[in-house]
Amino acid sequence: MCCKPILVVLVAASVIEAGSCALAQWTAQAQGANASQRPQVSDRAVPHAPPSSQPAPIRFEDTIDRSGIQFELRNNVSPQRYYIETMLGGVAVFDYDNDGLPDIFFTNGATIPSLEKSDPSFYNRLYRNNGDGTFTDVTQKAGAKGAGYSMGVAAGDYDNDGFVDLYVAGVNRNQLLHNNGDGTFTDVTGKAGVSGEIPGAGKPWAVAAGWFDYNNDGLLDLLVINYLDYSIPTAKLCSIGGVNTYCAPGNFRGTANILYRNNGDGTFTDVSKSSHISQFVGKGMALAFADYDNDGFMDVFVSNDTFPNFLLRNNGDGTFSDVALEAGVAYTTSGNVVAGMGADFRDLDNDGLPDIFHTAMYGNTFPIYKNFGGQFEEMTEVSGITAFSRHMTAWGTGAFDFDNDGLKDLFTAGGAILDNEMEVLHRPTKIPNGMLRNMGNFRFGDVGSTAGAAFIDPRSHRGAAFGDLNNDGKIDIVVSTLNDKPQLFLNRTANASHWILLNLVGTKDNRDGLGTKIKITTSEGVQYNEATTAVGYGSSSDKRVHFGLGKAAMIDRIELSWPTGVKQVLTNVKADHALTVVESQQGAAAK
Repeated sequence: MCCKPILVVLVAASVIEAGSCALAQWTAQAQGANASQRPQVSDRAVPHAPPSSQPAPIRFEDTIDRSGIQFELRNNVSPQRYYIETMLGGVAVFDYDNDGLPDIFFTNGATIPSLEKSDPSFYNRLYRNNGDGTFTDVTQKAGAKGAGYSMGVAAGDYDNDGFVDLYVAGVNRNQLLHNNGDGTFTDVTGKAGVSGEIPGAGKPWAVAAGWFDYNNDGLLDLLVINYLDYSIPTAKLCSIGGVNTYCAPGNFRGTANILYRNNGDGTFTDVSKSSHISQFVGKGMALAFADYDNDGFMDVFVSNDTFPNFLLRNNGDGTFSDVALEAGVAYTTSGNVVAGMGADFRDLDNDGLPDIFHTAMYGNTFPIYKNFGGQFEEMTEVSGITAFSRHMTAWGTGAFDFDNDGLKDLFTAGGAILDNEMEVLHRPTKIPNGMLRNMGNFRFGDVGSTAGAAFIDPRSHRGAAFGDLNNDGKIDIVVSTLNDKPQLFLNRTANASHWILLNLVGTKDNRDGLGTKIKITTSEGVQYNEATTAVGYGSSSDKRVHFGLGKAAMIDRIELSWPTGVKQVLTNVKADHALTVVESQQGAAAK
């Protein structure tokens, strides 16, 4: 039974180059040098935050076959194995028509070498949620088929008109699709000035993007994450044991990322240079936002591929500094870089400080960094994640409370990098998804094997987006799969735990409320979260903020800190519904 929403009005880094095409070098880079540059983790105690009771098993059902979604992520694989082929594809869960039901958008590839969507099989696809478990393809009607070889997607209402827009990042084309509010989108990329081109350098290969208000002016700004300096016409041929395969990232230079400041009139200004963003040249794969140091400005974590990660501290004056090394997130504890992929930046232990988790490739493990108040320490080994991840490669990820026990769990979308990995490296090409239950005390347990047969079906998974698709209070997952249909995982976890979904509406702040910090207090304790859509790998999740409440049927206090500094408090809020909260200086008590 769906619940209707209730409205309450109220580094500068040098580029690493390598010459060999062997994937063995890729692995070596990911496990490599610089060990002396990273301090060892201390034995500081981790705050204890156990679940309120023993939760029921986390379980999902893949309902794609009866959903009406007819989509296949096509990369147009070639005999030469062009590197772009393995890097698809992002997913967005967002409510494009404001009917209270999250819809789904998939990015898609194109013909190679033209990099154009030569026929409908390469179109990006938009599916409208019908509210009965099925979806309708509205791509053509909506004008959302896209152009070029698409990679990632970011959802956000950049013009504060109440309708969520889309930015699509790609190899040869980036697009800003303005939501017209009538079920259609208009490509306004040129008019808005967000083509993704770098002056004097042309259009780099973009894999991801994200919306955030970096200067707290009430307007969403856009950060575009670029990957490698790569060109189809000049692409080299790489092989292992005489078998053609995808080249390692060490064969290419990195590229600078781009920051666009929202001018408030439908246009943007490229402030990459003045903000110092262009100084930090890496090999970006994912981005995530959070105010990690609680200074009132949103910071950025960038997961890099075989290159030190970036933690871009927002200085509050329009500039950013890469503090990843001194903060402890550039490398692993052993001083290694990893093949970083998807990322999330959330408070995992309810201490009010956002932590960092990101996926990586086989042999790396998936690093998890605990925030000790602006300084992070890698907790991968003590958290129990090392054993789970050492022999896995994963792309998309997300930190959400899938069992509503009050603790955020971790999802990983498994899939090898090579499509012939078994042939050349004797490792599985298709990998199951993973689920790590948060056990409290910064410990996680692998519960994927009991999450459902379809959940652990080995595939070449890539992007993943999250949201409550049927408004039943449980977070669902949409996962893309290379050259296959996606997976639509409805959360079937059977328990009596309570929940709340907060749909934020900014007035002074950005309409989506992105960047708002939320603290809730119940009889079960205190929880924290931040509003964001930038989650995982090249994907964008439902902007509504979810909290699992355990046994608490009532929320004593909801405290909101909006990005521009507005403070709002709601008291005595009933659980188990979607609550729309309009930004107000006064606050209100929910009924």
